[in-house]
Amino acid sequence: MTNEFNSLFYGFHFYLFGIIAVVSAIVFVTRKSPVAAALWLVNVLFCLAALYVLLDAQFIGAIQVLVYAGAIMVVFLFVVMLLNLGDATVVDIRGNAGRIAAGFVGALLLAEVSVLARARFPGQIELPASSGAEVVQGPGGIIAPIAEPLFREYLLAFELTSMLLLTAIVGAVVLGRKRG
Repeated sequence: MTNEFNSLFYGFHFYLFGIIAVVSAIVFVTRKSPVAAALWLVNVLFCLAALYVLLDAQFIGAIQVLVYAGAIMVVFLFVVMLLNLGDATVVDIRGNAGRIAAGFVGALLLAEVSVLARARFPGQIELPASSGAEVVQGPGGIIAPIAEPLFREYLLAFELTSMLLLTAIVGAVVLGRKRG
């Protein structure tokens, strides 16, 4: 009985967060204000983090919230506010060709989703013995195999990326500063 309840619980919440993510993404692309669009994108990112947690990938879910919904969106909103892009701009699709193309792409995506919904996936995936499952069970859990190379072998690339982002923010501040 408990296994059946867990299956229904996870299935219900998986579809709930999936539907909220899709609806939020649709609202995100239909907003004229960049600030409102960014806030809807944060909602999409939180729903994706919840889906990761339901798929038993808690580390990826936490990184999704911290990095994307937290840091990247704050930087994005900071730049939008700094450059004064809060005014609504009209997107002009000339003629019916753009609308027909968008409708065709939307119908294609709906067809893909319906095909994937009917596909049969295995209930549980077994890891082979040589896949590193022992490392995940050891001290540090699943985080250690990701964090160790990042902060040992790739530390220089990690720091250079952070400096590049800092330079981009400073450049946005200089460009957005009002003259006179």
